[in-house]
Amino acid sequence: MSMRLCVFNLVFKTIQKPNLRSFSQPFASTALAHSAPPSFSDTTPSTPLSHPTTLQVLQTLQCLHHHPSLALSLLNHLHRTGFPHTLSTYAAITKLFAFWNLPRKLDSLFLHLITLSKHHHLSFHLLQLFEILFQDFDHHNHYLLRAFGGFVKTCVTLNMFDEAIDFLFQTRRRGIVPDVLTCNFLFNRLVEQGEVDKALAIFEQLKRFGFRPNCYSYAIVIKALCKKGDLRQPLCVFEEMERVGITPHSYCYAAYIEGFCNKHRSDLGYEVLQAFRKSNAPLEVYAYTAIVRGFCNEMKLDEAQAVFDDMERQGLVPDVFVYSALIQGYCKGHNLLKALALHDEMISRGVKTNCVIVSYILHCLEKMGMTLEVVDQFKELKESGMFLDGVAYNIVFDALFKLGKVEDAIEMSEDMKRRGVALDLKHYTTFIKGYCLQGDLVSGYRVFKEMSDEGFKPDIITYNVLATGLFRNGHACEALKLLDCLESQGVKPNSTTHKLIIEILCSVGKVLEAEAYFNSLEDKSIEIYSAMVNGYCEADLVKKAYEIFLKLSNQGDMANNTSCSKLITKLCMTGDIEKAKMLLERMLLSNAEPSKIMYSKVIASLCQTGDMKNARSLFDFLVNRGLIPNVIIYTIMINSYCRMNFLQEAHDLLQDMKRRGIKPNVITYTVLLDGNFKANLRRRVSRHGEGNKTSLKVSSILRDMEQMEINPDVVCYTVLIDGHMKIENFQEAVSLFDNMIDNGLEPDTVTYNALVSGLCRRGHMKKAIILLDEMYSKGMTPDACVISALKRGIVKARRVHFH
Repeated sequence: MSMRLCVFNLVFKTIQKPNLRSFSQPFASTALAHSAPPSFSDTTPSTPLSHPTTLQVLQTLQCLHHHPSLALSLLNHLHRTGFPHTLSTYAAITKLFAFWNLPRKLDSLFLHLITLSKHHHLSFHLLQLFEILFQDFDHHNHYLLRAFGGFVKTCVTLNMFDEAIDFLFQTRRRGIVPDVLTCNFLFNRLVEQGEVDKALAIFEQLKRFGFRPNCYSYAIVIKALCKKGDLRQPLCVFEEMERVGITPHSYCYAAYIEGFCNKHRSDLGYEVLQAFRKSNAPLEVYAYTAIVRGFCNEMKLDEAQAVFDDMERQGLVPDVFVYSALIQGYCKGHNLLKALALHDEMISRGVKTNCVIVSYILHCLEKMGMTLEVVDQFKELKESGMFLDGVAYNIVFDALFKLGKVEDAIEMSEDMKRRGVALDLKHYTTFIKGYCLQGDLVSGYRVFKEMSDEGFKPDIITYNVLATGLFRNGHACEALKLLDCLESQGVKPNSTTHKLIIEILCSVGKVLEAEAYFNSLEDKSIEIYSAMVNGYCEADLVKKAYEIFLKLSNQGDMANNTSCSKLITKLCMTGDIEKAKMLLERMLLSNAEPSKIMYSKVIASLCQTGDMKNARSLFDFLVNRGLIPNVIIYTIMINSYCRMNFLQEAHDLLQDMKRRGIKPNVITYTVLLDGNFKANLRRRVSRHGEGNKTSLKVSSILRDMEQMEINPDVVCYTVLIDGHMKIENFQEAVSLFDNMIDNGLEPDTVTYNALVSGLCRRGHMKKAIILLDEMYSKGMTPDACVISALKRGIVKARRVHFH
């Protein structure tokens, strides 16, 4: 009670009413806040309370030096009444916070002072404050080191690195060696912000001034050297640690190992880990996690799994971070079964899952086109009580829009807000994309405006999404207008924007403008080159598209697979097969694997020109690369062999595809049947009497079809009917026609033409005319050959009748 009276006596002494200047910015509330400040109004008059002098405040704070709770209450009161602090009062407050070891209060105080200083609202220079503190430090008040370190940390937090470094050297000139925690904080932030050289230089300079690094300091230096790309120098750091008697901790070794992984040399990182292990270096789970994550980033998932298994053999228990890294890797590789199995294993071992890990799984499901499963899995997780963050919600929003469940997406967004997760820029962008996907551009624009009204400035991704939506929904000009206003909105276009503009210009026929825009770009990404290739292809400027492709290829890069596929298609259509082959070769030289579709298009073009030698060579090359041709490629080859009367090669390919487990389809058998009929017809005409062989071969193919459970379709029946008619197997042809109808297949014009022509040739005019009437009743028109055959048949029948 006597202390409280002391305070009140000091504060409420009779004073002259001072000319108070208004305090332009209130003292940082976080620095003055007190959980339960005592009320002054109960014991003191209100008038003196609101006008204490600087001297009175200083005396009171001195009196409360050992009573922080009361002092904080006083400071809280001074803040509410707008007391105009001076250099002296700020110095006193700083000393108190340092003495009481209140780092957060110091941080808030320094943040407040720096803000005032930047806006020129401070009546003194900040260094004047520290001059007072330096003088007190000289009187052995070593607790002020906390204030010096606190100021450095505040500057570093604000990325004011130069100011922090200058202050460190000022303290050094005063004979003060900065504490190791402060320096480590500075070093680490410099490295994180990419100021690696500066961090290393300051480290060496401070060592010369008497700074004594600890194990964490050296770990940061190792991390900095690795980030710089110097993977040899860290070994010298380990040697220095040994010289000064500091035993490296596990995080020193982990930092070095992680350096290799960050440079995409996880294999070397693993070798280093094994070498450290042999020397009995302390290695913890994090070192293994770094390698697992590194291999996953390089998509070497088998190696990542092997390291994970090795870690367990060493007796280390996997934690959530190593599980997370491996699950993410499997999800990126679309190996969903492995990811789910690992997730189940993690939970069974008592390692708690989290929203980050389940987001990997949800994202994987979505990328694999399993949108319905995304929604079901999300609902299941939500019902289990798991906290789901904005990332997880964003994935389910996207899935719901793809499913056309717009109302569900809106309801889900309300649910997210009820659970305390606020909508951010990414969520708004997903909604814009979703509405555009549904063709609802009005709602897309409404969300675009709403996000701006909510204080979210659209970024380049948002603009790209909206422009793409406009373009895909047939509003190319509006999309261009939107992208034209980017600079006025302070948004810088990115590679996707440039690509989109080129695509839009080409789509509306403005190829020259697209070309000019392309040429105006200084930095052209692969996607931009690819967009120009696409644009030229769309405009049928195949030569120019190929030139762009070659230019990019000569630079050591490769257009994306979509562009290469479009270009190959166009080259094959225009008969530039040599260029198409060259494109495939360039892709292979760039380690870009052409797709089966690309190979099939070139093979088909070669077959079309009758170049079976090169077609077979490319076919065999495809097989040798481990890319098993699909049924389409096999059928193209078989058809071409049949057309060129190489029936043995065609039948050999049929057997080959069956050996490889590729099931022939009805088209495959149809081309084989057609080839056999035509080949045997040629032999029949030239040699006579080979009809037996024909029926044996055809019946063999039909038996094969039956065994494979492949039923003939309309085209196949037509080939059979036409073939039998041409070899004068009339009864079989008619039987096949009836069988076709019995099986529920409707004969088409070609089928009728084949049968009617055959009947006319054999003189069965009555049956032919019945079928012709049937054709007309079905709206079918016989071709010229049928009409001609019919006329000849009628004339022939009249002659027979006349004779």
